[in-house]
Amino acid sequence: MKIRLGTFNLFQFVEPPYSWYTKKEKFNNAQWSLKTTWIQKQILAMDCDIIGFQEVFSADALEALVKELGFKYFETVDRAKLSKNNPKKYVTTTVAIASKYPISQVQKVRVHTPSLESHGFEGHFTFSRVPIKASIVLPNKQELLVYVSHLKSNRDNAFEYVFSKEDSLEHKKELVFKTLDDKHSTALKQRLCEASSLFFDIRKSKKPSVLLCDLNDKEFSLTIDALSKPNYHDAYRKESLVLYDASYEYSQEVYNPHPEAKKPQRKSTSYFLGKGNVLDYIFISQHFSKEGEDHLAIVSDYSVLDTHLKENKDGSRLTSDHAQVVCELQFKRSKNELH
Repeated sequence: MKIRLGTFNLFQFVEPPYSWYTKKEKFNNAQWSLKTTWIQKQILAMDCDIIGFQEVFSADALEALVKELGFKYFETVDRAKLSKNNPKKYVTTTVAIASKYPISQVQKVRVHTPSLESHGFEGHFTFSRVPIKASIVLPNKQELLVYVSHLKSNRDNAFEYVFSKEDSLEHKKELVFKTLDDKHSTALKQRLCEASSLFFDIRKSKKPSVLLCDLNDKEFSLTIDALSKPNYHDAYRKESLVLYDASYEYSQEVYNPHPEAKKPQRKSTSYFLGKGNVLDYIFISQHFSKEGEDHLAIVSDYSVLDTHLKENKDGSRLTSDHAQVVCELQFKRSKNELH
């Protein structure tokens, strides 16, 4: 059995006559028709069984759209808020999940209070967008926890470090924590607290899990360490990773490779001032990793749908400013299937 999961930042999914953030930012009916038609085509191209969505303002409109495409189950755990001064203007956004398989339970991810204390967060904390935790029953009766999140938006400034694969966790923490202590990046501190809350919720469950997310942070960032590494939270813990980046679990087979061919570069999922970054990810628990003992499934495909960004790197309001990411999991055959 195979299942396909995707993450899709819709880029201001706001049904007219509503606007987002400012009174002027809204679609007319013709623009909305173009945008929703493109989204439908993109969902069909993704060919997924489960999709996590970000930047969902008009949840009812999205539910109707995905149900037309065969997604029988749709859930949110929060509603986008409207301005008190303008009932036609949204001031917050949410995430959503659509599934072709039954969603047996859906919950909000709770804030992990000790993580706020360890990061020195002051004042009242709330997620920038409340993450979803959905329990989905697959055709093979396997229960799968699917998390959907959209972490605090990145504020591009001198204190947002860019790290490489070679940078150690200790080096990254030393630089970043000094920045946080100096109060130079409140957005990053919030993002680390959000990632840490997800980490502890996923680790506590110990169930087969997948996280579909717009991380709003780059590859090799400290945010990914907070999300996946036990020794980020406790240097003395020697446990294996809680989450694995599914991109590294898939290697496309190349037939008759050229002897001088270079390893393909990871595709960017978003651009800022013409520079590409990986911001959208699918993470998997060890139950689906090649490193996990007695894993239930393997990553049999991983793809990034970025044709619209090749045409316009900044994206278009009528499409999206993010690429869509898809991960396919191929499950082992059960004993029942072998007979």
